[in-house]
Amino acid sequence: MPEAITLEQWNRTLLDRQHLLERVDDDVVEVVDRIVGLQSQDPQAAFYGLACRVEGFDPANVDDLLLERELVRMTLQRGTVFLADGLDARWIRELMQPMLSSAVETNHGRRLVEATSDQVTEHARDLLADGPLSAAALRASLAERWPDEPASDMAAVARLRLPVVQTPPRGLWKRSGSPTYALLDDWIGEGEPAVTGDEARRDLIRLYLRGFGPASVAAVQTWSGLTGLGPVMAAMEADWELTIYTGPGGETLYDLDGLPIIAGDVAAPIRCIAPYDNLIVANADRIRVADPDLYQALWTPNGQFPGFVLVDGRLAATWKPAKDGVALTELRDLTRDERAGVEREVDAVRAMIES
Repeated sequence: MPEAITLEQWNRTLLDRQHLLERVDDDVVEVVDRIVGLQSQDPQAAFYGLACRVEGFDPANVDDLLLERELVRMTLQRGTVFLADGLDARWIRELMQPMLSSAVETNHGRRLVEATSDQVTEHARDLLADGPLSAAALRASLAERWPDEPASDMAAVARLRLPVVQTPPRGLWKRSGSPTYALLDDWIGEGEPAVTGDEARRDLIRLYLRGFGPASVAAVQTWSGLTGLGPVMAAMEADWELTIYTGPGGETLYDLDGLPIIAGDVAAPIRCIAPYDNLIVANADRIRVADPDLYQALWTPNGQFPGFVLVDGRLAATWKPAKDGVALTELRDLTRDERAGVEREVDAVRAMIES
């Protein structure tokens, strides 16, 4: 019978693997790799996600890595923009491509009348072969070729069917600007994906469990946007690569064999984590860190999220930049000591914003 773990053990193990029990003095790329990228449709979010995990974090380090093309921002899991290691992004994007192509056909390709998605994709590839293009220039060039087709839909087809990165200055700390696109191989150099096919699926599962485990099949699929991973994970367990636990609600949880489960009474410091952080967002095992009623109160039709505040390892408040620094919203009543600790963490975020 699988070993049972408590909600407290599940929580502390996740926080430990996410470097939220103790900040680490490690290379930024290594941390990005361990948490399998950071959601980055808000270009500034990844900086906050690293600040709560890396000791002495300096946003300039990420700027340098983006300019040196070691880190990239591109559409990966779930069709969402992530900050990721460029070499990992290559094989993860290829693994995601069938899902992305299917989604774009359903949402955008069906609106094309004369042009096909294949034609739009190849024309966009030829355009990008001459160098990076702004979003506006890409739309205009596609509209010039097919004036009767919806330009925004053609641009979406191109973005989601081609492995393009969003190039700096977008994505740099405190910098803005509309997206400019470049083909991944042109940006970081040509190369083959490190893994493909079934082995790529297994690698993605390994990475997720290393950063987020133990986890359910639903959690891996929700985070990645892929389906049909249950049989893959069952086969990995049969090969003695994965082990199984029973969660506090009777869930079947998978983990990499040999990784430790952290004691539930280990102290968890207060942390201000990033908007859209996948510790909470796109997490089918969200109960580990967030009570459902508190999380539901954050939901908005536009899908935008503030930053999150963890107290004793669980969602207790939110934060977001404001004109006077940082706006804090309590989701439950905080004790005097808790509020003092939260304000110290918020002050650190404020100092980072004002630096």
